[in-house]
Amino acid sequence: MLTSVDPDVIRALGDPLRLRIVTLLARETLCTTHLVEETGARQTNLSNHMKVLREAGIVETEPCGRYTYYKLKPEVLAGLSEQFAGLAASAAAGNKRACP
Repeated sequence: MLTSVDPDVIRALGDPLRLRIVTLLARETLCTTHLVEETGARQTNLSNHMKVLREAGIVETEPCGRYTYYKLKPEVLAGLSEQFAGLAASAAAGNKRACP
């Protein structure tokens, strides 16, 4: 059931910029500089959003010299997808509770 999903994951993906970041990271691992270029966000703003995504367990960091690369953790999104698919299947069953 959806209740087992970490609410931080749902909250983190609810922000349009964070969803854009996740979409970009789904294609490739990117550093902060790349993400600033791709999103147009200021570095401080982007860093705050990346902190939320890291704390929610959606992305992980990979230091590379003076840069920090961000990598998407696909298993988190796959688990979320499975749970939403389960909800969709339940809704499609069309169960109806009788009124007393």
